[in-house]
This record gives sequence, structure tokens and C-alpha cells, in this order.
Amino acid sequence: MKTLTRYAAVLLACAAPVVPLAAQEAAPAPAVTQQVPAGAPKLLVAISIDQFSADIFAQYRQRFTGGFARLTQGAVFPAGFQSHAATETCPGHSTILTGNRPAHTGIIANSWIDQTVTTGSKVVYCAEDVSKRSSGGGGYVASPVHLLVPTLGEWMKKANPAARNVAVSGKDRGALMMGGHDIDQVYWWKGKQFVTLAGRELGATAVAENAEVTKLLEKGAPAFPLPAWCARQDRPVQAGSVTIGTGHFALKAGEAEQFRVSPRLDRATLDLAVKLVDEQKLGRNTVPDLLAVSLSATDYVGHATGTEGAEMCIQLTQLDLALGDFFASLDKRGIDYAVVLTADHGGFDIPERLHEQALEKSARVGSAVSAQALSATLGKKYGLEPKNLILSDGPSGDYWLRRDLDAGTKGKLVDDAKALLEADPQVEVVLSAAEIAATPMPTRSPESWTLAERARASYNPLHSGDFVVFLKRGIVPIPAPGPGYVATHGSPWDYDRRVPILFWRKGLTGFEQPSGVETVDIAPSLAALIGLKTPQGAFDGRCLDLDGGTANTCGASK
Repeated sequence: MKTLTRYAAVLLACAAPVVPLAAQEAAPAPAVTQQVPAGAPKLLVAISIDQFSADIFAQYRQRFTGGFARLTQGAVFPAGFQSHAATETCPGHSTILTGNRPAHTGIIANSWIDQTVTTGSKVVYCAEDVSKRSSGGGGYVASPVHLLVPTLGEWMKKANPAARNVAVSGKDRGALMMGGHDIDQVYWWKGKQFVTLAGRELGATAVAENAEVTKLLEKGAPAFPLPAWCARQDRPVQAGSVTIGTGHFALKAGEAEQFRVSPRLDRATLDLAVKLVDEQKLGRNTVPDLLAVSLSATDYVGHATGTEGAEMCIQLTQLDLALGDFFASLDKRGIDYAVVLTADHGGFDIPERLHEQALEKSARVGSAVSAQALSATLGKKYGLEPKNLILSDGPSGDYWLRRDLDAGTKGKLVDDAKALLEADPQVEVVLSAAEIAATPMPTRSPESWTLAERARASYNPLHSGDFVVFLKRGIVPIPAPGPGYVATHGSPWDYDRRVPILFWRKGLTGFEQPSGVETVDIAPSLAALIGLKTPQGAFDGRCLDLDGGTANTCGASK
């Protein structure tokens, strides 16, 4: 099966059941039209906060006084869903502006195992053009090559090439999954600066932002103040060899890693976004433009320190202030903009702290769930070479069987792996690829989906494994915590699936709707605001009426 590498082919993959890529490339391009309504916003701003769960939003909501406080005056959906099972950064970002679930975006996880190569197998990162790798594994090139459907910005440019499609993020996968293939400017943080796609030069604004960050890194900066109401969270907790819970983000001179895992990364990302608004004249065009901003520090802080320590309290306080300044900058420029804010996934705290907070059953995953343990047990049973018999990119999610096995042996291995794993007290269920593929795509409200339906929304035969392992609720798939990685996400449970979805525009009649909606509803809702008509079936999601009054932003009468 060929890898999709051209934007023209990407446009042909919009929604519906997965179609072989060769057939997609032969089909005619779908039509898209736009008739901008009178009074439509001139700029769409889509913000994703990495690992900003609905639980965290609810916990901190009463404390927000800046940007979040403004957004809560708009259309508030506190129970939005990244409805699929593989709640990771790349698949989550791929849903937000494509309006499609990972089953159709092709982004089933942050990475997957590719066994089509002659050397045996390799881990494929979701935002990497692996064809550019050297034989030694070097030559990493970031790319949206694996994204199979257009983003909203691409549809806008397809309807009118004058539209600008711009993205900025703390991670390459955040920027590329929200921006897509046809993107005017795109930047993400790497190492000590913002970078862009291979073959492109940094624009003047990115150069200017990098210079400001370099000065800060050379000088260092003091710790952030701890809000008084965070005091109870400011206590040490031991996670393996790591002590967390009391960090205040002091920045030592030259410590780029400390900058990355701190509120300062989000502030720099938003500063660059404002500079790009000016450079690209966003919101001043003859047709609406799109600015996608993915803020990564909450995820980095969550992984490094968990979700309930002083670190997260400071991070969210500072992010609220930074968002307030960002919106004030747009206001100052007189831009008529509409904004949506959501997250790519939720998150879960460390078991060591949860044990002190009435969740004694939370635990770290044991070694018996690993692909290595399964390979050893089943290899011995069947007399097979255990090396790479079963492959995975972690102790949960997708698992692959070695490709040279015949169908009968594969079937026996899947059945035996299922029996072994489901006997483990930490495993909820194991689903084979055949079971998942046979499950209809769900149509009910996302909070009521079965685990098989959640898996179906993540399943794409181009990349998905031979079976999927779901750990029980509260089991963290990090066997041994270490520096920078004590907590995570990625489960099919609602603490990882539920995210807030907040829309705001000046003059919009606000409301709060607690019923479940999906992040795939964002793209069709924004498209309706600007009169963009996409082909039937282009989105898995639906248009949400964002006006709490008599007006209907989806174009129908109430």
C-alpha cells in the first residue's frame, strides 16, 4: 500500500469508509465552495491545549480570571470528547480541524509499527516522512504525510486560495495535524528555538521570537509565584527515583529543557502567534483566515510532574494569564475573530499521589502485559523465535504480530494472547483487529460508547495492530517512572477522553451545554460560521449551533 504523499491525494480521502489510497488518487477532487455571510468573522482561531482534560478544567474553572474566564462567557461544552480510544497527542490533534476521527485521519496513535520494510520493522512517528530517513535511522524530517484528510484551513484555501492557513505549536505533531499539507506558515519548538518544515526558511517573525527566547535562556529567570490557593498542592511526592510536587519553574541560564517544561513555552508560542497575525495580515483579508495554536506545556508538565501538584497549579494559572494577553492583543488590532479552545486528550495523575487521595486501586502496569513477555511465553509454546514475535510501542494499545507468520498461526497467537492478557488483573479487555473492524462506527452520544466502539473510532487498517490491549481504569502504562515521565494518558477511559470545548466571539449569546459533543464537531461548526460548504461526508462531526439566542450559526431556523 502506498504512502500518501501529495496534497492532491489528501483532498480525496475525506471521511466515509477507508478507501485504498490508489483508488483515492484516481478519484476526482471533491468540490468545496464558500459564500462568506455578512458579518462573518475575519479570523478563526483554533487553540488546542495539550492534556487539558475536562476534569482539570472543572477543577480550576473558579480560579480563572484571564483568557479562560473570557471563553466561559461564550458557548461552553464542558463535556466534549476526543471520542476514540487512542487518546494521544497526534490522533487528538488530527480530529480538531479535520472534523474526522482517527479511523479516517489515519493517525491511529503517536506512532505505530511498520513491517513493510525489508529490514523487518520500524517505529513510524505520526508526523515524520520516513522515506527521508537514512539507512542509519538519521535524517528526521517532520511532515504531515500520514494525515489522510484535509484540515479546515486546507478546505478554506481550496475554496479561495487567498485564505491564509497558519499554525504554531510547541510540538511538530500539534502544528502539522492542525495545519495539514497546504499551509502558509508553520512553526514548532525544537531544542532551543522554533523551526519550520524542511526546505523552508524561517520568517522574520520567527527569527525575532527566537532571538527573544535566546536572550531569556542566556539570562535565566526566577521561579513563578505560587498562588495562595495552591498551597495544599505544594508538597513533595515520591515517584520512583523522582521527587515531584514542589516545582516552581525557576529557569537556570542555558537550560532549554527547563524552558520547554514550563509555562514559558506557551507564552512564547502565543507571542509568536501574535507576530504571525501581523506578518501574515491575518483577519485583514478579503476572505476569512485560520490561525491554529497548539500549546504544549501543560502536557510536558503533566508528564513530568503529574496533574495535581504545585507545578500544574502554576502552569494553568500562568496559561490563563497568557491567553488573556493573547486575546487582548487581537482586540487591540481590531480584528473580528472567533475562537475555539479544546484539547487533544485528557490526563491522569500519578498512582503514588492518587493512593493518598482515595484512589487506592490506581497502579503502574506490570511487566506481564509487555510485548516482550508475551513473545517469550507464546514463542516457547509454539516453538517460534521469540524475538519480535509480538511488537508494540508500549504496554497497552496496539500490538502487532510478526508479519512472516501464516494466517492460522496468527489467529492462534491472537487468541492465546487474549486469554493470557485478560487473565491479568490489570487488563480490562483485548480486542482483535477483526472484532474492531466488524464493529459499526458509533452514532450515539460519545459518553455511551462501548470499548469496542471507542476502538473502532481509532482503527485504520493502514496502521492499526493485530489486537488492542485496554488496561483497567486507573492502571498507568508507565512501569517505572523516571525524570520527565511519571504520568501519562492514552487510555479509552473518560479521564483521557473528556475535554472542554469552548467557543467565543464578541457579541455571541453564550450558553452552557453539558451534554456530550465531539471534537470532530469543531471543524463543521467553524465552517458554517464562514459559509464554507464542503462535500457531503467530508466530516464525521456535525455543526453545533454556537449562538444561545434566536440566531442559528449552522444556517437553519430554530
